[in-house]
Amino acid sequence: MAAPQNFKNHARFYPLFHFIILPLLLLNLVFSIYITIHRWPAYQHTNLWWIVMSIVFFLIAGAARGSSLKAQDRIIRLEERLRLQALLPPADRAHIDELTVPQLIALRFASDAELPDLAHRALTKNMDPKAIKQAIVNWRPDHHRI
Repeated sequence: MAAPQNFKNHARFYPLFHFIILPLLLLNLVFSIYITIHRWPAYQHTNLWWIVMSIVFFLIAGAARGSSLKAQDRIIRLEERLRLQALLPPADRAHIDELTVPQLIALRFASDAELPDLAHRALTKNMDPKAIKQAIVNWRPDHHRI
């Protein structure tokens, strides 16, 4: 059984993307440069086009990954604002919009019991996401983020 999620082990890799797609794209780019150098000047236009397309594939993969992370960030932002609305005292509810998206994303790991105090400290001390995560005592795992 896997160890419980905490600050030290919460970062995740998406195996298909990080260990298959990216290495293959890198291999494709390196191989296209190698072939271009060793075949020059034969097939120069085709080989240069291969390099361009290898770079385009990298950009497409990066854009796809970035878009999925941005969508997840928006969902987390909504979930945490609703959670804060339910758990914060009325005086602090008016300040929920002052929390940055990275702060909200970090606060998702806080248990319901410690969220109000931690959110208040994040606002008053302008804590960065790493400091927020390190301040969490009772970690609430997020196994769905990829």
